[in-house]
Amino acid sequence: MFPKLDPILHSELRLAVVSILAGVDEADFTYLKTRTGATSGNLSVQIDKLSSAGYITVEKGFKGKMPRTTCRLTPQGQQAFADYVTALKQYLSVPKD
Repeated sequence: MFPKLDPILHSELRLAVVSILAGVDEADFTYLKTRTGATSGNLSVQIDKLSSAGYITVEKGFKGKMPRTTCRLTPQGQQAFADYVTALKQYLSVPKD
């Protein structure tokens, strides 16, 4: 009866990152860290997992002399997020007896 929830997105921090990226064209590491309240190490690990799954792209570069990591949601990530939201809505719409 219940749809399977995507285990990649079922992590609180990964879901937060994808939710943020769904509303913007791109976001840098510092912005994501501030918005999620995550530690640098934990955020870095979760970004790597999302990138490995093909849900986000990660571009490393420099802004002036400072390193800058920029993340973008891929079409695959957009679809996975939409499917996840649809599945959650099904969980929430279960009639109460």
